[in-house]
Amino acid sequence: MTRRPATLLLARHGQTVWHAENRYAGVSDIALTDEGRRQARQLGEWAARSGVDAIWTSTVSRAIETARPACEALGITPRREHELRECDFGEVEGRTLAEFAAEQPEWAREYRADPVAHPFPGAEDPRVAAARGTAALRRIADGHPGQRVLVVAHNTLLRLVLCELLSIPLGSYRRVFPQLRNTAVSEVRIGEQGGALLSLNVPCVPGVSP
Repeated sequence: MTRRPATLLLARHGQTVWHAENRYAGVSDIALTDEGRRQARQLGEWAARSGVDAIWTSTVSRAIETARPACEALGITPRREHELRECDFGEVEGRTLAEFAAEQPEWAREYRADPVAHPFPGAEDPRVAAARGTAALRRIADGHPGQRVLVVAHNTLLRLVLCELLSIPLGSYRRVFPQLRNTAVSEVRIGEQGGALLSLNVPCVPGVSP
């Protein structure tokens, strides 16, 4: 018997205190801002009217806190998956790309051209991150056949995973998916035949442009 595919509703966590300056927050445990908490409440309101059956988050606090209003609205106990954590950005954790480029202009140029072939110094291999994140989403999908599952995770990790699921070269992730907006939802269907992207970066507030 063919298993019914799961629909995963992928959401990036809410705004953090490093967003204003666009600083890389990978393994750093950075708190949500007041705006981030407002975005989390909006995601919770969206989840309450969107037929969500289960909620998963990464083990990083900004993802956990973003999912909390949705869990409370639906009476769902969230489940956590460490493999959905953000990529480790190595020496660029807490810094901007412009700051890195001022010190390492050639490396920054190569990173912009292909961030997978030329990751930041000391950073996690993006191919490893893509593999762990994709495997985690497949496990979640296998555990929720025919259901709609909200997954709250992180910008770079989710973009890499989308490339992996859709057979897009990983080195193109920054060009193909420039940004997943905070608490916007991307809908992916994962079944035995692979993944399909149904929507991308859809705001959880009606009438707001992506």
